Amino acid sequence: MCADTTDTTEDYRDTLNLPQTDFPMRAGLPKREPQWLERWERIGVYDRLREKEGREAFILHDGPPYANGHLHIGHALNKVLKDMVVRSQQMMGKDARYVPGWDCHGLPIEWKIEERYRAKGMDKDTVPVVDFRQECRRFAEGWIDVQRDEFKRLGVTGKWEKPYLTMDFHAERVIAEEFQTFLMNGTLYQGSKPVMWSPVEKTALAEAEVEYHDRQTEAIWVRFPVVRAGSDDLSASTVLIWTTTPWTIPQNRAICFGPEIAYGLYEVTGTPEECWARQGETLLMADALAEGVMAQSRLDDAMYRRLRDVSADELAGLVCAHPLRGAEGAAAEWDYDVPLFTGDHVTDDAGTGFVHTAPSHGDDDYQIGRAHGLEMTYNIGDDSAFRADLPFFGGERVIKENGKPGGANKSVIEKLKQVEALIALKRITISDAHSWRSKAPVIRLNRPQWFAAIDRAVGDGKDTYGTTIRERALTSIDELVTWTPRTGRNRLYSMIENRPDWVLSRQRAWGVPLTCFTKRGAKPDDADFLLRDPAVNARIVEAFEAEGADAWYAEGAKARFLGNEYDPEEYDQVFDILDVWFDSGSTHAFVLRDREDGTEDGIADLYLEGTDQHRGWFHSSMLQACGTTGRAPYRGVLTHGFTLDAKGNKMSKSLGNTVAPDDVTKQFGADILRLWVAQSDYTGDLRIGDEILKGVADSYRRLRNTMRFLLGNLPKEVPQVDPAEMPELERWVLHRLAELDETVRKGYAAYDFQGVFQSVFTFATVDLSAVYFDIRKDALYCDADDSPRRRAALAVLDMLFHRLTTWLAPILTFTMEEVWLERFPGDDSSVHLQDIPETPQDWRNPALAAKWDKIRRARRVVTAALEIQRREKVIGASLEAAPIVHVEEPETLEALRSVDFADICITSAIEVTGAPAPEDAFRLPEVPGIAVVFATASGEKCQRCWKILPDVGSHSHPGVCGRCDEALD
Repeated sequence: MCADTTDTTEDYRDTLNLPQTDFPMRAGLPKREPQWLERWERIGVYDRLREKEGREAFILHDGPPYANGHLHIGHALNKVLKDMVVRSQQMMGKDARYVPGWDCHGLPIEWKIEERYRAKGMDKDTVPVVDFRQECRRFAEGWIDVQRDEFKRLGVTGKWEKPYLTMDFHAERVIAEEFQTFLMNGTLYQGSKPVMWSPVEKTALAEAEVEYHDRQTEAIWVRFPVVRAGSDDLSASTVLIWTTTPWTIPQNRAICFGPEIAYGLYEVTGTPEECWARQGETLLMADALAEGVMAQSRLDDAMYRRLRDVSADELAGLVCAHPLRGAEGAAAEWDYDVPLFTGDHVTDDAGTGFVHTAPSHGDDDYQIGRAHGLEMTYNIGDDSAFRADLPFFGGERVIKENGKPGGANKSVIEKLKQVEALIALKRITISDAHSWRSKAPVIRLNRPQWFAAIDRAVGDGKDTYGTTIRERALTSIDELVTWTPRTGRNRLYSMIENRPDWVLSRQRAWGVPLTCFTKRGAKPDDADFLLRDPAVNARIVEAFEAEGADAWYAEGAKARFLGNEYDPEEYDQVFDILDVWFDSGSTHAFVLRDREDGTEDGIADLYLEGTDQHRGWFHSSMLQACGTTGRAPYRGVLTHGFTLDAKGNKMSKSLGNTVAPDDVTKQFGADILRLWVAQSDYTGDLRIGDEILKGVADSYRRLRNTMRFLLGNLPKEVPQVDPAEMPELERWVLHRLAELDETVRKGYAAYDFQGVFQSVFTFATVDLSAVYFDIRKDALYCDADDSPRRRAALAVLDMLFHRLTTWLAPILTFTMEEVWLERFPGDDSSVHLQDIPETPQDWRNPALAAKWDKIRRARRVVTAALEIQRREKVIGASLEAAPIVHVEEPETLEALRSVDFADICITSAIEVTGAPAPEDAFRLPEVPGIAVVFATASGEKCQRCWKILPDVGSHSHPGVCGRCDEALD
């Protein structure tokens, strides 16, 4: 059947029910999407959904992006995923609320303001701190407005006019209040231990604020001479250590060895020229590493020999001298013993099997030092320079102000050469920690900092899930949280299981201060060191609510907050600011707990971020909430991967391979970007590029064509037809709808957007466009208006319309609105005000589905056979054919004879037979038992439906078949 007519005596075009719609095939998304955004805002879709009463709340708590730049494609991925979650939960009957938020405090913004100052030749330290903080606030406000528009352009729904900001006065009050909970419950303490320190930014960093990059450094093999041992041969020996941080040698206090590692005593028997090894000296090292160490020292196999085993007990009894002991000009700086201790962190994978231990510069080193009472050293200052009075090295920096290596390594190496402590030196490349803001290397440095003790009893009585923060976190991970994918559980559990205490303090200005006071003259371990007074705390948070955290820096703040009960001269005010991860980790309190659109219990149904947030927001939120509420602040965590370019490379501005969301929306439209997200497996890393997006656009066009067919054929008034009275083909479609409804709901509930889209897309383009629509075009166009078959088809089209639009609305937000309004225009109309309609389960009919599976398989063989005839120009259309179909299986034969198989194959006639097929019959290997013999249709061509039938011309209307004649009557 075709809508066109050729050279006929009669033109019956106007008698056909041809599709009519203004819905264009060319979407024009980049231009039209902003119009829908304006419309949604005008009619208040988000707020109108909140008016639906009696619904169970679903809260996706937004992990706050940082307010300091345009969005990148990772932001778009994250926000689109969140929007799909919120919209799908809403359309499945929940009250799905979404409050977007921003992280506003912290070093990146400070850094930008400092850059402005440096450009003007100004010194930040000369600017009043409140003025500086106000500039930071204005900077953040500007970027919030920019990012808000960019997020909204992606079609993301939410309470955009009232987001949460960590710099709002109420938020700053709650953050301070949450910190005071740590103060009062005994988990806050001041300590001096190694932290990630940025010499460039002069502040401590959290693990989540560093990234690892390759850089070159010097690896050195250093002699530590034994001065006490249990045997003469060991007394005359030397312990060899290996390190890639030569600058830490002046801070050495001990050496660690592995208790399970095999060690030996080796003698140098000969040396080549230009060798630092000395003939006759004896060296201690791990057997597995000895050959490599000797080779690095330019000794071949003939130049050394192994003397004997050295046991762990013997090693534990050794005492060494610092390699700089006795150096001329060293005074008594290094005149101390260097003992040997066991350490589980020591391996024989690299180095010498002995690890030099500087408690001031490493976590393992610190723990060893703490266990054995070693002294901390304070040789390195905030700028990474050795203290000025340190012999040999005073003033040399580890890292320069510009982030480049300073002279510390070189000066230490040169001095070790002078005292003949080096046995080998090599330039190597290592992966080392860098600040993700300044991109400069960071060092491990002991500095007085404020910590939250995660293994100390909290003492707040909220012990359902444990008495310490770590216990509560680990219990929450296993018992209270659902992880998508499951691997997220393992990652966070491992991190929290092995992490040290939480460093809360930063030495900066823009943020919420640590609102506490210390007693002058008291030591950190003294009971009265920290002032713990609820009245003082209450005055502080009351001021923050009204004035913001700037109140802490106002003139007279100390006296104001201490009140009449305490003498300001007896207390010091702490001016460090809180780690911004504490800010974002506290958001559950001022968003979920305090807002009217929050939750009754202050717990979110879902946190959704990238995999890096296992060490970031997921992590800090867990620790913070376990310290204040006793459990995780979320019931579910969903994690997505990173975005890569089309070749799988990490995106980088320097490589020029970044993809900006704004560029995608301008070229393709936001729905294409959203569809890219839906078609991707977000649990891994996602690739994006022009060719990938063009492929997505092609899928979009195919789906749009399906929706256009529905719109073109649906009348304003749809017939109501009992499904039980529908033809089999329609009942098969209803069965598929019932199946798919379950798939969609389960998929959305499990956040499996890829699975949902692929199922719906396959249904729309294969089951519908390629089968059902293809078959029913004839009935829809040519049957009489009131024919049962046409009425049933229209009823099914209506059912399809309501389900496809609502199933796909969470993904193709703009397009499904366009489709909906094409059929249901109106000032208050929107698909996003609808729920996914309930689909009766009694539509399921597995027996019918099994029968139609056989029919469809047979149809594939017929269609393929006719395609050959069309390609060879034997026929122009399938209606010119009347093939003979040979069927071996009785059940399939019966199924084909029970339906109008010619109609299903879109032929004018068809013969179905159980007779054996000729050898030259057409077959498809994947559909055995069915063969097709081509034959042309007999009769004349109906001038209305174009079928070739014997009865054409024998009816009252000229040139038509009997069916069309009845339709014309």
